[in-house]
Amino acid sequence: MSKGTKKIAGGRRAAEAGPALLSGGNPQIAKGDGDAPVQAYIAAMPGWKRAVGKRLDALVAAAAPGARKAVRWNSPFYGAAEGEGWFLSFHCFARYVKVAFLNGASLEPMPPGASKQQKVRYLDIHEGDALDEGLLRDWVRQASRLPGEKM
Repeated sequence: MSKGTKKIAGGRRAAEAGPALLSGGNPQIAKGDGDAPVQAYIAAMPGWKRAVGKRLDALVAAAAPGARKAVRWNSPFYGAAEGEGWFLSFHCFARYVKVAFLNGASLEPMPPGASKQQKVRYLDIHEGDALDEGLLRDWVRQASRLPGEKM
């Protein structure tokens, strides 16, 4: 075994195991800008959630071409031009993937999930849910044109 690796459950080495999964199965990915950290996050999403992450990333790319990407607080974020803020993020929980529209209260129709933050709205995606991709694409398109949240 090389220096810097240790054996973990199942006999794999920690260096080969990939990112750690935090509470609820959310991948622990270092803060970073650009597509690479977002793709690392998606690749580390467990089970059926990985396909949801890939689909969300593709929908954002189609509905908001040129959106910038980053990982913050162990979640992918999507934003408008540099300095314009963020409009969407998602996060893995044990039984669903939570999509956050950071100015979702301004979307028509509003995403269904309320937040303690007045402007934020959520969409929870559970295993086996049929996504209304047309509506989701429209929300992303609308959200990408609103002032983003600066974080």
